[in-house]
Amino acid sequence: MLAVYSVSDVNRYIKHVIEGDEALSGLWVRGEISNFTRHSSGHMYFSLKDAQARLKCVMFRGNNLRLRFVPADGMLVFVYGSVGMYEKGGDVQLYAEDMMPAGTGSLYLAFLQLREKLAAEGLFDAARKRALPGFPSVVAVVTSPTGAAVRDIINVISRRSPGTTILVVPAQVQGDEAPESIVRALGLVNRAGALVDVVIVGRGGGSIEDLWAFNDERVARAIAACKVPVISAVGHETDFTIADFVADRRAPTPSAAAELAVPDMAETRRAILQLSLRLESAARAEVRRHSEQLERVARSHVFRFPQEITREHRQRLADAYQRMSTVMTDRLSEKREAFGALAARLDVLSPLGTLARGYGIVRTLPGRRIVRSVRMVAPGDNIEVVLPDGGCECVVTTVEEGSLDAGRGDETRLRKGHE
Repeated sequence: MLAVYSVSDVNRYIKHVIEGDEALSGLWVRGEISNFTRHSSGHMYFSLKDAQARLKCVMFRGNNLRLRFVPADGMLVFVYGSVGMYEKGGDVQLYAEDMMPAGTGSLYLAFLQLREKLAAEGLFDAARKRALPGFPSVVAVVTSPTGAAVRDIINVISRRSPGTTILVVPAQVQGDEAPESIVRALGLVNRAGALVDVVIVGRGGGSIEDLWAFNDERVARAIAACKVPVISAVGHETDFTIADFVADRRAPTPSAAAELAVPDMAETRRAILQLSLRLESAARAEVRRHSEQLERVARSHVFRFPQEITREHRQRLADAYQRMSTVMTDRLSEKREAFGALAARLDVLSPLGTLARGYGIVRTLPGRRIVRSVRMVAPGDNIEVVLPDGGCECVVTTVEEGSLDAGRGDETRLRKGHE
């Protein structure tokens, strides 16, 4: 069955095909402007034409605000953008993102290509940007020694920081030999080493052809290799070059570069004076605050009658000492009584008490072992008898076993050792 599509279906399909084609996305188109109209919304509507064809274009306000010229009918231009379709009207058109006069188009394309290349190498990365010195002693200026830019820089630095030395390193800043001349000048700055604190590279304004030396790859790499921070000051505020992207700081004009390079010493002195006054005021206020605090403390009851602080504590200490003495005395009495009771018990069990009741202790000689049985001695052994008031040495003459009563009435069997 034959399919039937709506106009919207067809236009939507065509739009999908066109906008999905990578060849129609991000391209440059060269042509002559015709039927140019700037809408009240700020959008630009025009056509690009050549001898055989015409292409509708639209440039929205957010993009055309960046243009540095005013497009007009009959102007030959390069337009960058992507081809799309306005589905509602069925119009195929170029959605422009950038535009430039055709006379400078080739240079601008070379600028874009070099910028993309160096950006991919990391020469524009913020991480490699160096901070400018706060108070430089020597500022090198790489520019034409006869141009207005060097006079502006010298005037600004001399006014802002009279003690700063300005070292002008002459270089051509326009023409075919300018890139090599700028590279040589930067090489001289590197040879100066630590003598130079910061360098300004630039020139006054001009056309894109006049400024082209600062879009040269050799100049860009020389700036990146410079041993001291570099301020780029090329052209006017609206002019951008490759040197601006590579440099550590970009200034819109040479005069602005001089202001970035050195501080305004008069302003610095005023700031130091203000800080000194603030510091003095703060110090006085702090001293006054502590003095008032000291006076309050000195007038306090504690400092006027310091003995009152310790009076109560001394009384409490005396009471505590008295209580401690009483407790210690009572405890000592208890311990003495307990000790006396234990001593009495020990005295009852003491061998000395036994001796006092008429008993003696018999020990062998010479070992002095206590004799607990008659089996521990034999006739002829020397023994020692310990009595309460002394002792004597004896010789065993006879050993008899039996009870203590068995030998009563018998003659003594022991004879003193000296007999």
